[in-house]
Amino acid sequence: MKKIATHTLGCKLNFAETSQLVRQFIAAGYEPVDFHQKADLYVINTCTVTAIAEKKCRNIIRQAVTANPQAIVAVIGCFAQNAANEIAQIEGVDIILGNNEKYQLMEVVEQRMNAINKQHPICSSNDTPTAFHLSYSMGDRTRTFFKIQDGCDYFCSYCAIPFARGRSRSAGIDETVATAQKIASEGAKEVVLTGVNTGTFGLHQHESFLDLLKRLDEIEGIARYRISSIEPNLLSDDIIRFVSESKRFAHHFHIPLQAGTDKVLRLMNRRYDTAFYADKLRSIKELMPHCCIAADLMIGFYGEGEAEFMQTQQYIDSLPLSYLHVFTYSERPNTRALAFKEKIPVHLRRIHTNLMLQISEQKKEAFYRSNIGRKEKVLWESDVKEGMMLGFTDNYLRVQTPYNEGLVNTIQEVTLDHYLPEHEVFDI
Repeated sequence: MKKIATHTLGCKLNFAETSQLVRQFIAAGYEPVDFHQKADLYVINTCTVTAIAEKKCRNIIRQAVTANPQAIVAVIGCFAQNAANEIAQIEGVDIILGNNEKYQLMEVVEQRMNAINKQHPICSSNDTPTAFHLSYSMGDRTRTFFKIQDGCDYFCSYCAIPFARGRSRSAGIDETVATAQKIASEGAKEVVLTGVNTGTFGLHQHESFLDLLKRLDEIEGIARYRISSIEPNLLSDDIIRFVSESKRFAHHFHIPLQAGTDKVLRLMNRRYDTAFYADKLRSIKELMPHCCIAADLMIGFYGEGEAEFMQTQQYIDSLPLSYLHVFTYSERPNTRALAFKEKIPVHLRRIHTNLMLQISEQKKEAFYRSNIGRKEKVLWESDVKEGMMLGFTDNYLRVQTPYNEGLVNTIQEVTLDHYLPEHEVFDI
């Protein structure tokens, strides 16, 4: 039995796609093993959001080659789509497939195995991605990442993802719901809806994201849904109201912000301003006072000097955010931002990033403390660390309790009365 090892970089979308591919190889007789074990095939699903993600990819490729020099090493996904020639220079790479071609990985692996001349890698990443494949992750009964959408039409000035992923596309509601019913039959209690620009689901078929949510809410067996991320201009009042009244959708939103000043938002080609974003958060909190709200925040983009950063700090302080995903801007090939002036020095970007990370930690602690004494339902997970098991509430608070196998993949109502700030967890 041949062995397959995978490593996934980047977003939840990539995890769903990797799992879908692994299921194909299992059906063909492969045994999945840990990436650090010796395998016959290593598959690296890549990310191109930041330069750091690309650096990690290069290191992981080298780890695979070292682990078994005779193995086939396949590099797929976004970095493979945008930088195939660069990846081809890394010794030991056998296969490079972009986002359109990665779904033919099984056939390409067989082609590589039977090839007489293996001096050069098989490379196919030239076509703009147009195909769509519903995918979902496996291996964790508790939570499944469910890819419902791919691609993006927005072309923000800093972002290379539309070049790597193509235009927005999705399956129809009926097909998507049928896949969700299959996920429910396999025992997952929580489903995280993922995509590149999730809120554009169905637009090209004259369907809507909200209509999909309503259909998913009726599926028996799935206890909880989370919306992994949705653009503020696509988060309508109707969606907010629906989630507040829903039977299954978690009171948890991840709403990308990216910048805290209107000047920088305009340079980024974002589709809202700071006032619009603040109003959206207020609307959520009016209906769901204990809702968890997270935001992506990019630090060090063009035009964000000291004055703009101070303004961003003040703006973030004013928002009812629960935590931030903070990352440092890095230049991406082929993006419009490369032609901008007012470039921020890299050392200043890092200083500002660290300051904003501190603000995020303060907001997270404040959010946890605001929930002390409340009753919440926890979905317990299977991982064990130092004799403790973890679970998450509807509004994404971490909770721990001594491991009890009988609690795994069950929902239990608890009182959040013992907060451990040093571990960012409630102890039950």
